[in-house]
Amino acid sequence: MLHRQTPTGIIAIAQPTHAWIAGCLAQAWGNQDFGNFTPREEVCLGAAIHDIGWVFWENEPTLNLQTGYPHNFMELPSEISVKIWSGVKHLTSSYGRYAALLVSLHGTGLFERFRKWENSPESTQLVEAYLQQEYAYQKQLVNYLQNDSHYANHATPEVIQRNRKLVAIWDLLSLALCMGLQEERQFHDIPTASGETTLTLIPVDDNFDKIKVEPWAFERDEVKLNYDGRVLRDRFRDETQMRQAVANAEWINMSTILIPM
Repeated sequence: MLHRQTPTGIIAIAQPTHAWIAGCLAQAWGNQDFGNFTPREEVCLGAAIHDIGWVFWENEPTLNLQTGYPHNFMELPSEISVKIWSGVKHLTSSYGRYAALLVSLHGTGLFERFRKWENSPESTQLVEAYLQQEYAYQKQLVNYLQNDSHYANHATPEVIQRNRKLVAIWDLLSLALCMGLQEERQFHDIPTASGETTLTLIPVDDNFDKIKVEPWAFERDEVKLNYDGRVLRDRFRDETQMRQAVANAEWINMSTILIPM
């Protein structure tokens, strides 16, 4: 779950909703400067379902007693995070091997970069076991893909790494947009047609609904994103009451328009 702060509380945005926005960015991505990516449909799918493992948790979110709100994804205890990610491959395998590989790589990449799980022996043991299982799963998938004439050219280490980086950047961009970009922000090491660059996002006003992008990475002249969230005005001390409030919360639709500098 993502939280967009408001003067009267938060707007709670589900992880799968944020992932869908990442998939929308993927579908619009690419031009002469930023190049294309292949296999395009599978990579877009991987971006769109990269947080599919959160579906069940979103129906029964856990309460952060320090804030009185449901945990956001950055606050979630490592034990819960690794449980979520451990079940992902059982969901993504139905979508195909390439998308499943990208989602698995995204999950292990998160635990490799953000290592708060090393703070306790219990979470360390859980995460290390998860990583070893996923590495073996990824190796198996890559072997399948490299021996498939349709996917062999897309399963080289170079292509997989580029696609993995693209999913990661669409994830970061979607997070920033969904949570409400309030100030200029830069995103580094973005793959282009000829190398890498830095992407700069600048909000046009205080409403989070129009963002300038430099350099322009999309094939269309404008990218409009629409997504839903739920309004939470109260804080809670009881998890059951919080879950009921989330289930019955007022829905709100938000939109963000990306435009060139």
